[in-house]
Amino acid sequence: MNKIKVAVVSYGNIGKFSVEAVQAAPDMELVGVVRRADSVGTIPTELIGVKIVSDISELGKVDVAILCSPTRSIPQVAKAIMEKGICTVDSFDIHGDEMWKLRTLLDETGKKHNSKAIISAGWDPGSDSVVRTLMLAMAPKGLTYTNFGPGMSMGHSVVAKSKPGVKKALSMTIPIGTGIHRRMVYVELEEGADIKKVTSEIKTDSYFSKDETHVIPVPDVDQLQDMGHGVLLEHKGVSGKTQNQLFEFRMKINNPALTAQILVSCARAVLRQQPGAYTMPEIAPIDYLAGDKEALLKKLV
Repeated sequence: MNKIKVAVVSYGNIGKFSVEAVQAAPDMELVGVVRRADSVGTIPTELIGVKIVSDISELGKVDVAILCSPTRSIPQVAKAIMEKGICTVDSFDIHGDEMWKLRTLLDETGKKHNSKAIISAGWDPGSDSVVRTLMLAMAPKGLTYTNFGPGMSMGHSVVAKSKPGVKKALSMTIPIGTGIHRRMVYVELEEGADIKKVTSEIKTDSYFSKDETHVIPVPDVDQLQDMGHGVLLEHKGVSGKTQNQLFEFRMKINNPALTAQILVSCARAVLRQQPGAYTMPEIAPIDYLAGDKEALLKKLV
């Protein structure tokens, strides 16, 4: 069997778990990890024996790049890699217009350079998007509520950490109910930083501005870190003309580990698509799985 040649781009929490998931996949081969030039010389113990480079072109043949970079860098990073004819998957996590802009950009790039992308391939957006789609198929009329947490939001934590004066940050998502959330942001400040300015920077960022947000200074963020998270999806609707159909989907997870596994499953699925860009609901679920399609269908259907 010719294994899928995979590169992991960026090596933070999601990058680390993506490496593990690729190494565990029976149909994939990890060809290397792409890191910032100033990090290439520092090799974590778990990457000993893995090729580490600062440019994906140094890895030779790559079928798929798993992009573990911060969300706001994804459009630039994905486009540059797709222009080399390499497929990409990412966990871009901004819902709505920004996600559609990314899909449009990478769809045009893929069709021009004969490459493919699956965007927003995390658990929300991502696998939760697929579940919401199925719920609508079962009851087309009605309301769906997505309740996150309680748990650490990696995307929000990265954004909070990026603000001037913040040394480290942890953003916790607390569900209030019916899709409404509270953000508890714990910040470890740089010496001399003004907590009022930091609070304003965080609260006015689009990641936080739509939710009730509390910014709390702490002496050591590391003492609060917990990668646990979760979600409860609820849909109450109508099937045909019959009302009161109620569906629930709940999970409690290790956030980066699940995100990484979904990225790896999408790295398999992306090669089965035509050039262009896709979101997870657009793809047949069978494409995410390793193995013979007929055998899988006989087991699953």
